[in-house]
Amino acid sequence: MKCELIQFKNSWLLCLFISIISCTSVAQKIEDNRFVIHTLDLKKSDLKFYLKNDKGINFGNFNTLKNELSNKNQELVFAMNGGMYLKDGSPQGLYIENGITKKEIDTTKEAYGNFYLQPNGIFYLTHNNKAVISKTTDFTTNINISYATQSGPMLVIDGKIHPVFVQGSNNLHVRNGVGVLPNGTLLFAMSKDVISLYDFAEFFKNQGCKNALYLDGFVSRTYLPKKKWEQLDGNFGVIIAETKKH
Repeated sequence: MKCELIQFKNSWLLCLFISIISCTSVAQKIEDNRFVIHTLDLKKSDLKFYLKNDKGINFGNFNTLKNELSNKNQELVFAMNGGMYLKDGSPQGLYIENGITKKEIDTTKEAYGNFYLQPNGIFYLTHNNKAVISKTTDFTTNINISYATQSGPMLVIDGKIHPVFVQGSNNLHVRNGVGVLPNGTLLFAMSKDVISLYDFAEFFKNQGCKNALYLDGFVSRTYLPKKKWEQLDGNFGVIIAETKKH
């Protein structure tokens, strides 16, 4: 029996075939039992950063935000604490909300704590629904930024794990972070158990994230009802949340 090659005589059939392959690739699910994972397309989802309510009081946790949103006919779909904060609940570094800079960038390069483990970085969203994670040293303020939060350290830098991280390290904590997948989709993850910075960064790298940012550890919380994960307690600063109308 002869082996025959399939010939695409009509260009539209070839386009359809390529389209099907592409869609299959994009729709591939990311699964890893070590983490609570949420992927998000900014063009299809409503993602914002939150800090204070209308009275100027920090939300502090997802339960408070959830109730506030419910009063405005909005449903909380997903939430994650969005960066390190000071004792008064204010962001430790840059924070932009609705295009307004609420806290200036912190360019300190030598100080104690993960936030200052260089390079640290900034996660920001633009008005045209693009997500970017950049090193703090590469960041430039512009009027197209709608939301931004600064944290550290970077987990993945230009496709490589942060050079300071040590494989097999016994510095273990629950950790959460964010990366941008090759197709522009956002990847949020929080470890279900304690994990090293190296292993956490390796997860994002293995998914193809060119850049990923560590958001926090120990206080890390995630609200994701569709995966039966609802942590409504806590007391932290910036909240990254996806919502939809009731």
